[in-house]
Amino acid sequence: MTGPGAAAGDRSSPGQALVTAQRLVEDLASPLPPLVLDVRWRLGDRRGREDYLAGHVPGARFVDLDAELAGPARAGAGRHPLPAPAEFVRTMQRFGVRTGIPVVVYDDSGSPAAARAWWMLRAAGHEEVALLDGGLAAWRAAGGSLEVGSPAPIPPAPAQVASADPPEEPDDSWWGLPVLSPAAAAEVARLGVLLDARGRERYSGVDEPVDRRGGHIPGALSVPVAATLDAQGHFRDADTLRAHFAALGVGPGRPLGVYCGSGVTAAQEILALHLAGLEAALFPGSWSQWIDDPGRPVATGDAPG
Repeated sequence: MTGPGAAAGDRSSPGQALVTAQRLVEDLASPLPPLVLDVRWRLGDRRGREDYLAGHVPGARFVDLDAELAGPARAGAGRHPLPAPAEFVRTMQRFGVRTGIPVVVYDDSGSPAAARAWWMLRAAGHEEVALLDGGLAAWRAAGGSLEVGSPAPIPPAPAQVASADPPEEPDDSWWGLPVLSPAAAAEVARLGVLLDARGRERYSGVDEPVDRRGGHIPGALSVPVAATLDAQGHFRDADTLRAHFAALGVGPGRPLGVYCGSGVTAAQEILALHLAGLEAALFPGSWSQWIDDPGRPVATGDAPG
């Protein structure tokens, strides 16, 4: 892995952010196959590893989102805070992430967890990372075989560290892609466009099954991430995504940020925006961090507020 020194615009182009299942079948049979990471995860469901062991893309390594793509939940940081950079870099190196080796990430639930891995790898400076469009279902549909159990251990390799020594403690400023604090998210909602990627029922406060308080950040727009996918779970094409976001008033030239419940689904919305040619900042603490401070205002209903 490299460090987060390159500008965001130097990283994956929209055309490189996704890989089709058929292309992955071909790439895995090539002399230089990509490293594949299985990021199966569902909120409140701890069976990701169990499902992985029952069948996964051959050679894929299982990544536990709760343990390896997030730091321990702590007061004031939300349910899935970004981990300490040094710990994340060591984890990815243990899985075999190295400079010059392409990485493909996937899940089996619409791609939010895989998108979190995609965002974090790019933010840590690994440029060659793509998400398997359509996830495991697309792999099966393309005739891809499944491997049962865990693959053979990765042979030890010389340690490679980020170009800038990553801090051992959580430090959101280290990541090489834009990250919002609660105060910065409120500023984006006021001066730019802040998107809420959750379903409308959670945005409005009508139904909040996860966090202790419903509603949304005042000024945020409800843009459920499900609208960026087709019926098969593939991302819509770039033109369709551009039109979708433009109809909501999202376009270049204004500050743009995204949040969700805890910074996972928001990464999927950021990927959809990336495909549409728009770059957005992630509010990693998202709603679960916002409501940790009872002094922060909360809006309810369908209007931004």
